[in-house]
Amino acid sequence: MNLTQSGRRRFLKNTAAFAGLAAAGVRSASGQMANLNAPPSGEKDLHEYGARSHYETSIRTGSLGGYETTPTGPRQRDFGFRTPLQNSAGIITPASLHFIVSHGYDPPDLDPRHHRLLIHGMVDRPLTFSVEDLLRLPSVSRLHFLECHGNSAPSGAPTAAARIAPNATVQDTHGLTSCSEWTGVPLSLLLDQVGVKKGATWIVAEGAEPGKHAKSIPIEKAADDVLVVYSQNGEALRPEQGYPLRLLVPGWQGINNVKWLRQIKLVDEPYMFMMETTKYPSVHPDGTSRWFEFELGAKSVITRPSGGQELPSRGFYEITGLAWSGAAAVRKVEVSTDGGKTWADAKLQEPIARKAHTRFTFPWTWKGEESVLQSRCTDETGQVQPTINVIAKSLNIEVDYIRKTSAMVGDFNAIQPWRVDRSGRIQNALL
Repeated sequence: MNLTQSGRRRFLKNTAAFAGLAAAGVRSASGQMANLNAPPSGEKDLHEYGARSHYETSIRTGSLGGYETTPTGPRQRDFGFRTPLQNSAGIITPASLHFIVSHGYDPPDLDPRHHRLLIHGMVDRPLTFSVEDLLRLPSVSRLHFLECHGNSAPSGAPTAAARIAPNATVQDTHGLTSCSEWTGVPLSLLLDQVGVKKGATWIVAEGAEPGKHAKSIPIEKAADDVLVVYSQNGEALRPEQGYPLRLLVPGWQGINNVKWLRQIKLVDEPYMFMMETTKYPSVHPDGTSRWFEFELGAKSVITRPSGGQELPSRGFYEITGLAWSGAAAVRKVEVSTDGGKTWADAKLQEPIARKAHTRFTFPWTWKGEESVLQSRCTDETGQVQPTINVIAKSLNIEVDYIRKTSAMVGDFNAIQPWRVDRSGRIQNALL
């Protein structure tokens, strides 16, 4: 076909316009856009919202907890689902695999168009913020881990027997921690807008679920690095992670990170809720307990090779795992392959962020001998991850009390050993 110069220009222009129309879709008579590449009716479109390969089967494990009888009627018990750390790579946990702890309630169905955050109490100007209001304010994105205070404790959920069983996996023992990139508004910015009155020393944050979980937090922490979060890993929060708003309290026990956030009240003393007086304090054998444990200690765990796995043959393996601290960034991680007799520095992978998971690696050649693998974290404050014996001694309690009772002992951050037998089978050695 022979085209003049002007005809060629018209042809190219019309061709480009048609190509753009095809790429964008065709508007139907009703005004809606039709997707020319849409799958047949009833088939799942992997392009609209991505899905992983069906060959990848790693999932959260846990239980909905069932129901219990109370004076006011049946109530759903607390439940939790654990992150499959044994299959993790890097430091970011996909939102779909982030651990869940729920105190008896399914996520409420909150419409972000109507949801509001009220900040009131001992303030100069009580204010109500819509989600859209918060999206207009200056935002920050930070890497932070979340962790249930019972994570890794032998006496923690689901049962003490399961946690210290020889066949326990790292998902069983340490699966109640995850790390994400969180995006939101610094709470300090919102406190500046409402004006904090003299004498206000605590905040009380409350969620919108039926049980209205609430937590008292010192004002110093609230004004330091706490965030009001609306995004996780580049998208809106998932419902089980607090959609559309949650509190993010970096480095502190997970119970402080109130989900489905609906109000923050400034007060002059803690409100001593159930979670602060009867459920979360650490009970000791003499009947005393510790209230208001906040910051999580330095911790690490080898995720591969780890419990429930097997070394198929002798030879080289890269030991890898995660380390974190509620106080600061990780400074170093040491690895032992002989049960703690000798230690050597592991390599820390970038990025290394404050109050976030840090990935470490260590080269190891297995020669077929029985080995005990373990890791030890040191953070930038100089805090060193202890053994279970050191923890027991510091609390003046017996190791068996930690292992066999259902009582919590607070932030349990003991070194986790994995035993490799001569066949290559790996088992939990925290017995």
